[in-house]
Amino acid sequence: MSIIEVTVPVLPESVSEATLMTWHKKVGEAVARDENIIDLETDKVVLELPAPQAGVIVEIVEQDGATVVSGQLIAKIDTAAKAGDAAPAAEAAPAAAAAVEAAPQSNAQAGVAMPAAAKLAAEKGVDVASIQGSGRDGRVLKEDVAKASAAPAAAPANSTFSTVTVSPTPTVQIAGDRPEQRVPMSRLRQRVAERLLQSQSENAILTTFNEVNMKPVMDLRNKYKDKFQKEHDVKLGFMSFVVKAAVAALKKFPVVNASIDGKDVVYHGYFDIGVAIGSPRGLVVPILRNADQMSLADIEKQIAEFAVKAKDGKIALEDLTGGTFSITNGGTFGSMMSTPIINPPQAAILGMHATKERAMVEDGQVVVLPMMYLALSYDHRLIDGREAVLTLVAIKDALEDPARLLLDI
Repeated sequence: MSIIEVTVPVLPESVSEATLMTWHKKVGEAVARDENIIDLETDKVVLELPAPQAGVIVEIVEQDGATVVSGQLIAKIDTAAKAGDAAPAAEAAPAAAAAVEAAPQSNAQAGVAMPAAAKLAAEKGVDVASIQGSGRDGRVLKEDVAKASAAPAAAPANSTFSTVTVSPTPTVQIAGDRPEQRVPMSRLRQRVAERLLQSQSENAILTTFNEVNMKPVMDLRNKYKDKFQKEHDVKLGFMSFVVKAAVAALKKFPVVNASIDGKDVVYHGYFDIGVAIGSPRGLVVPILRNADQMSLADIEKQIAEFAVKAKDGKIALEDLTGGTFSITNGGTFGSMMSTPIINPPQAAILGMHATKERAMVEDGQVVVLPMMYLALSYDHRLIDGREAVLTLVAIKDALEDPARLLLDI
């Protein structure tokens, strides 16, 4: 027997702990080198933990849902064993073996719990006699208790069942005519909540609004979208225009691209723009690095890549780190107006909304135009109303006359 330990890898900077999400292997199953055996959820991203060597899982020390830290032991692999012939390491404990030998045969049939399993059963209030053990000779293992405690209780025969799905947790059945479900917040959702409260408690947030005629951008997009996609192999959207317009405005008003660090103001000579993207786990804000140096095609490609990563849960920590200014698009979901919350330590965030045809007065005539409301939330400790309003006007002007972006005016 050659046992190696599987430990939690060194977590990224600023991440102190993680939660074990889902074991992809069970005790006794074979694993290949570098095969993902469990997902670890941090407050920013989900990390995959590959097997350090090929072998068989002989012990799972920490179960799904456990909170772990860097370097913590979570499993053991026997590199010399073959699938099916490995027993959990806990069963080899002399005290446990003696207890089993001393127990009557009838108790073994009812389910003899290993010490760790018995402790967990006591904590969870689970009757070990009702559990079908998966260990040698039907012994109840720790993972058997974990599964039993997670299973929904049987409902009375006259109950009405409703199926409730709360992503990314499994589908469960809840009894009763007025179903409820209590699930722990994901680390990502906890982190979002913390940062939003931090932003509202530490920043003096004000929001200024304006409206923009999207017809010039829409006309330009409709004219060139087919050629653009053929040339760059990516669709031409509206976000790339907004990012470019925002960068142009930030160049004119650097304080909006700055941040507060203690009693200092940090002016950033680069433009790392965060773009909010929805994912199954919640909202993430990956960063477009040096957006001022990116073409429209570069921006569209990067956003498309981030969208795929977010959908697949593959967003990397470095994709989310940093950022000097953010853009969020509630219009994707139909929002007409909102007041976005600043993403600390940034000083401002731009909110886009749904584009709707509205009756507008142009040159003394009432015309129908595709209009969109823009909202700029800013930290009034750093940014005065003048700079905030003029920044939003500069974004509006650039979108209503895209040639400005080419001429840098």
